Amino acid sequence: MLQTSAAALNPDLLDTATPPIPEAQGWARAYDGRSGPLVDLSQAVPGSPPPAALLERLSEAARSPDATRYGPITGDMALREAYAAEISRLYGTAFRPAEVAITSGCNQAFVMTMMAVAKAGQNVLLPAPWYFNHEMTLRMLGVEARPLPCDPAAGFVPDVATAEALIDAGTRAIVLVTPNNPTGAIYPPQTIAAFAALCARRGIWLVLDETYRDFLPADAGAPHEVFASTPWQDSVIGLYSFSKAYAVPGWRLGAITAGEPVMAEIAKVLDCVQISPVRAGQAAITWAIEGTRAWREANRDEINARAALFRAAMAPHNGWQVLAAGAYFAYVAHPFAGVPAAAVVRELVQQRGVLALPGPYFGPGQEQHLRVAIANVAADRLGELGDRLRGFSM
Repeated sequence: MLQTSAAALNPDLLDTATPPIPEAQGWARAYDGRSGPLVDLSQAVPGSPPPAALLERLSEAARSPDATRYGPITGDMALREAYAAEISRLYGTAFRPAEVAITSGCNQAFVMTMMAVAKAGQNVLLPAPWYFNHEMTLRMLGVEARPLPCDPAAGFVPDVATAEALIDAGTRAIVLVTPNNPTGAIYPPQTIAAFAALCARRGIWLVLDETYRDFLPADAGAPHEVFASTPWQDSVIGLYSFSKAYAVPGWRLGAITAGEPVMAEIAKVLDCVQISPVRAGQAAITWAIEGTRAWREANRDEINARAALFRAAMAPHNGWQVLAAGAYFAYVAHPFAGVPAAAVVRELVQQRGVLALPGPYFGPGQEQHLRVAIANVAADRLGELGDRLRGFSM
């Protein structure tokens, strides 16, 4: 009888952790409702649906025969033009549509970018704690995710001197996520400028993930001046998601901003992975960039109000320390020394019906921390946190 053995899989993929959020949501399913409805603060999901007019535009676009056909590899020109105009207004400098590619969400934008800038055996610096999908992507590509430790005492803002000490001959990029996931930290413009200068000087890429930039305070101005004040095309790549600001995560639309020579290489990867982004959603978002501006500004104000409400709800509970909060997220130190964060999360959801995510989902050395997605729930539900936490113990 012929003997067979199981065919092998990619060891880098096998060494990559499974997506962690379903595990936490499984703990929530065991909650019996004893403390009231579940307060789910686990995943960054828009708490409100998009405007009805945007959904109508999607319905109209989906009925068009053109939406059923392949589109350009880097996205439909109308959306690329509209997005280029939008970021030109935001950053105070002109962008060309050829410097924009539309992707199936910002996660795909990150994968495409990493495939363009690094190969197996090289390394990329990630601010730690990190967004777990970034680390997972690098690991399955055989690229080292090199932690760039971010000090809680500095509000989790990365330090450029610390980063430079970590760079070696195999370093291909530094990733900055601002406003940050998981911590909520907002990096000052001068910090971003210092990292851009470092990357330009060392001949590596600065990859700026600005998924949550639309939730900076209304008076914040431009998030930074890197695009306006430097020859950024040689060393900076920008990433963005339409999911959060437009409340359409299920449409899977993101964007890459890069110089044209870089974009030509990224387009090779896009052609192999998506051929072209989904077209009906592109048409709807093209309209929404101007058509939903007032709604998006009001939503920005609401999300910022929730961050302030979260801080106020946590203030009486001094054992729980809010280390950073901004845009969609807060990063919290729990008061139970020596207790694994996952155990705290399980007990918190089973006893009090509050679901957060354990710090170790976001890298090593995070057992004392929980990530809270503060944008998921309405203000009145956030206001319940004080009552839910009162008297909670392990």
